[in-house]
Amino acid sequence: MLTLTHRYRIYPDTTQEQQLIEWMELCRGAYNYALREIKDWCDSRKCLVDRCSLEKEYILPAEVKFPGEIQQLNNLPRAKKEFPRLGEVPSQGLQQAIKQLHKGWEYFQKRGFGFPRFKKYGQFKSLLFPQFKENPVTNLHIKLPKIGAIPINLHRPIPSGFVVKQVRILRKANYWYASISLQCDVSVPDPTPHGHPIGVDIGLEKFLATSDGVLVKPPKFFKKLQSELKLLQRRLSRKQKRSKNYEKQRLKVARLHHQIDNTRKDFHYKQAHMLA
Repeated sequence: MLTLTHRYRIYPDTTQEQQLIEWMELCRGAYNYALREIKDWCDSRKCLVDRCSLEKEYILPAEVKFPGEIQQLNNLPRAKKEFPRLGEVPSQGLQQAIKQLHKGWEYFQKRGFGFPRFKKYGQFKSLLFPQFKENPVTNLHIKLPKIGAIPINLHRPIPSGFVVKQVRILRKANYWYASISLQCDVSVPDPTPHGHPIGVDIGLEKFLATSDGVLVKPPKFFKKLQSELKLLQRRLSRKQKRSKNYEKQRLKVARLHHQIDNTRKDFHYKQAHMLA
């Protein structure tokens, strides 16, 4: 099984963009509620046998089981009756938010640190659509459940023989992307080493040095734009939080960070292409 992931720029209109943002906020609420249940259960098991804290103590009956993934997923239909707004979000989107939380919980259990944190306003920036009945991507649009067709810049065609397995919608600054996971049922043979071997060393003074004597200087994209970023962040610190001017300035800072990220990523891809 061969799996590829392609990222494309999408262009939702104002109504679709607002709907996607509301869905992300509802998924964030479900994520935080499920995390609150886990924290309450853990805090209720911290009390010593012979004494309790003078400040606060979570007391839950001893027969209450740990709120596992299956239990919290089964509670979603009941939660939709109590909070009808949850029904606006595709059901699989809410389920993926709960699964994302428990992946972080399992990772915490293995490492012993890195307890999952609550998501603040605006920190939930992706939606996952895990399955489709038919191919949602055409040359001009991508069709998502409950939202319809969104224009897409299909700069790289989907390879023949590949099937769309899942789509993740990402929000970076005020740009929107669709990260499409593709799968093809083929067996990939292990390639035999051939050609001219090259040794590569990555350092601090030089970005990389090869055994052929090629030296690549570190581009330092962040330092080139650091003064501009400093100016934008200083202006942001003087705005009143949650105001319209604050949001406009926050987007300027986010766009500059996004530009740095894109230039750095493009440089890495070009260096890998040069080596290969």
